[in-house]
Amino acid sequence: MTQRIMNGVDSDIMDIDPVSVESFDGQPSVPKRLKMQPASPNVPEHEILRASNPQVNPGFVLQESHPELLEQNKKTAYMKRELDVKADMRPLQKPVKMGYGADGNVPTARHNVIPGVSNEMKSHVKQEILPVDKGASENVHEVKNETNDSTEATALKSGKPKIKGVSLTELFTPEQINAHIESLRLWVGQSKAKAEKNQLLVSSENENSCQLCKVEKLTFEPPPIYCSPCGARIKRNAPYYTVGSGDTRHFFCIPCYNESRGDTIEVEGQNFLKARFEKKRNDEETEEWWVQCDKCECWQHQICALFNGRRNDGGQAEYTCPNCYSNEVKCGLRMPLPQSAVLGASDLPRTVLSDHIEERLFKRLKWERQSRANNSNCSVDEVAGAEGLVVRVVSSVDKKVEVKPRFLEIFQEDNYPTEFPYKSKAVLLFQKIEGVEVCLFGMYVQEFGADCAYPNQRRVYLSYLDSVKYFRPEIKAATGEALRTFVYHEILIGYLEYCKQRGFTSCYIWACPPLKGEDYILYCHPEIQKTPKSDKLREWYLAMLRKATKEEIVVELTNLYDHFFITMGECKAKVTASRLPYFDGDYWPGAAEDMINQLRQEEDDRKLQKKSKTKKIITKRALKAAGHTDLSGNASKDAMLMQKLGETIYPMKEDFIMVHLQYSCSHCCILMSSGKRWVCHQCRSFYICDKCYSAEQQLDDRERHPSNSRDTHKLHPVDIVGVPEETKDRDDILESEFFDTRQAFLSLCQGNHYQYDTLRRAKHSSMMVLYHLHNPTAPAFVTTCNVCSHDIETGQGWRCEICPDFDVCNGCYQKGAVNHPHKLTNHPSVADRDAQNKEARQMRVQQLRKMLDLLVHASTCRSGSCQYPNCRKVKGLFRHGMQCKTRASGGCALCKKMWYMLQLHARACRDSGCSVPRCRDLKEHLRRLQQQSDSRRRAAVNEMMRQRAAEVATT
Repeated sequence: MTQRIMNGVDSDIMDIDPVSVESFDGQPSVPKRLKMQPASPNVPEHEILRASNPQVNPGFVLQESHPELLEQNKKTAYMKRELDVKADMRPLQKPVKMGYGADGNVPTARHNVIPGVSNEMKSHVKQEILPVDKGASENVHEVKNETNDSTEATALKSGKPKIKGVSLTELFTPEQINAHIESLRLWVGQSKAKAEKNQLLVSSENENSCQLCKVEKLTFEPPPIYCSPCGARIKRNAPYYTVGSGDTRHFFCIPCYNESRGDTIEVEGQNFLKARFEKKRNDEETEEWWVQCDKCECWQHQICALFNGRRNDGGQAEYTCPNCYSNEVKCGLRMPLPQSAVLGASDLPRTVLSDHIEERLFKRLKWERQSRANNSNCSVDEVAGAEGLVVRVVSSVDKKVEVKPRFLEIFQEDNYPTEFPYKSKAVLLFQKIEGVEVCLFGMYVQEFGADCAYPNQRRVYLSYLDSVKYFRPEIKAATGEALRTFVYHEILIGYLEYCKQRGFTSCYIWACPPLKGEDYILYCHPEIQKTPKSDKLREWYLAMLRKATKEEIVVELTNLYDHFFITMGECKAKVTASRLPYFDGDYWPGAAEDMINQLRQEEDDRKLQKKSKTKKIITKRALKAAGHTDLSGNASKDAMLMQKLGETIYPMKEDFIMVHLQYSCSHCCILMSSGKRWVCHQCRSFYICDKCYSAEQQLDDRERHPSNSRDTHKLHPVDIVGVPEETKDRDDILESEFFDTRQAFLSLCQGNHYQYDTLRRAKHSSMMVLYHLHNPTAPAFVTTCNVCSHDIETGQGWRCEICPDFDVCNGCYQKGAVNHPHKLTNHPSVADRDAQNKEARQMRVQQLRKMLDLLVHASTCRSGSCQYPNCRKVKGLFRHGMQCKTRASGGCALCKKMWYMLQLHARACRDSGCSVPRCRDLKEHLRRLQQQSDSRRRAAVNEMMRQRAAEVATT
């Protein structure tokens, strides 16, 4: 097998979330320059999740096993030449070194895939790399690869199959190749000083430099590490302590570690022995991976070459560098591949929402371009325009937000809902830049429909929004703002328009910028892009909403504090926390829970000190003034909570924007969606609903509107039209494991180093993101032969299209050992699978759904002879999981299968009483991860407010 993927070492990459990081399909690797650092041993923990703890195959030898050879290894060099290695080669006698593949996971230099484990599974298989002494480099034995290649790909002179699209440059013309290489050397996204430094390296290139960008060593940004107890980010080069592995790995900053007394530390209800903690420093570096051209044998960074290692067919695909490829095209030896050879953003499924946003965006861009042309007194063709834009919804799934327990206790007598169902959607914008579709903009939204309980009914929450500054062209729009701002505003306005047409009545926006160095959706922003302050971000949103107001999409603008915490004008609504819309990940639900705990603690302290009846902080008069008729203890707690919440929110109230798509009643503050709206023509912005109008008619004239005048104003009815009774979504469910939550996508990018800090990396990262979207995870089961019961490799078997789960391997089929009444068809080969088509994508999604349905079925099935052939297989995995001593963390392939399936199920499961094993544990783990993320966001806001208060105090 040709080893041509060059990579660096990152001892912590193995601990990335296995649900979010895909393993590389046996990607081979030979380091070009590799530091000889012994990998730190993993500490086993018997906790909930074990699937991500990588363990080396028992047949292989680690450096740590041979400390006496460590010094010798430091003197070894790695061969740059190609090495063909047997798939079943015996363990090496020399120590080995761990390397990493193009997706940030640990590949293997041989076909070292544990039998029975799916290639797409989130397992981590450690890689072995042959250390070769410089003096003996000429005597390395080359061993034939005995793997049977049944693909229909064309075998070239090198004996390698021609997999189309292994590099995106195969779709380029020579002119596009030149433009791409020139762009690489501009270092777009870096600061001016760094870009100039890299540009100077072009003149001093050497044999170790990349043939495209002319720079030798490039390192990735290390993924952020957060302290488990306090949530603070551990700074670069700072020391820290760690324990556990994978999902159960915890990090401790020095202050938290030092503050803990005793021999153990408690985190999330679990105790850890301090003796098992490992002290480390946050200084790990991972070098960009390399790839060697099979024609000229020159080396390039995979990112520069737009090389997709996941289409590399286990290292067997032929790769031609851009320079050789361009020469071949010029000489007429080959033609650029059609754009359909590699599916892009426009090939992603279209939805009603994406079509609506695109249609509006293109219409508005056409108007904007014409306006610029008119202002310049020239034709439209003479002015630059935004081209190659694609908007797609990449995730649309049903979720629910559970009400936090302390808050629920206060309103349990009011039948407050325990949960609120909603539809979570992720929307991305791509633009084709220099032949590559680059993801520039993303947003996550939560849609609470008409069937959702009050107070979330018919509300939308703009949860997260993110962008990177690579939009082309970089010019001002006719409206005076940057053209990219114009585009992003139109996407948001188009979404609000779509929501209004579906019957939603309001949208909530929390204008909360991330802390410097933090990311919301797209990982690692360019240095040239400044993080906005909260006032700048708020003004950015308000500018967009003013445009939407002119188009009468938005009818009212207010904020959370003014709408819910105080009574203005003739408002008669009760000031209570039960009216506040309860969104997933929003600021106030988490802050309220912390405040309730604090109030309880204060109450307990007072009881201990006075040992008498606690003095009421909120008087009955204050409760009545707030609209409370119930003067019980819960009403007092509600009032105290609103008081503390109001004090916290008031200084930053303008950041919590309430967008009304329909008018709100001036009396009860309900957003009106049906019946009549009663309007006063004499007073500005006075509208009441049918219910409040009926109550108004029962009052004496002096008590009617307006309340502050002796005169009585006549109210005129206006029919509320155009608001559907239901907010039913016409789009189908779109499941994407990696876009299920913004944290899942961020983890995928962090674990695989899909960064957006430079344009060259943004191109490669977007290419890989599109690959993941078009290739959803394959089922965890490896197909087994019904005759010999052996596992069937991809492209090596035959299947019955009529009988479920009837497959035979090539060996049994060729021997004629198959006695089956129906026709068998050949399994798709690797080349066919990688050819990518929309039908294949849909089939993979259906297979995944069937697998998850089977998991639920098997967990409840009690039949000994179930009609589903795979039911017994799943039950066998359940039994194995209970008895296995090796576990997934020890490298057990069956346990890894089981964990992978359970994790996929837990992400999508909405049944609180689910019978699938460990489902509740996994959901609780995911909930804790989300809670930690929300806590960090709140902490960032609180820190920002402290800084703002300090600035005000000094001035």
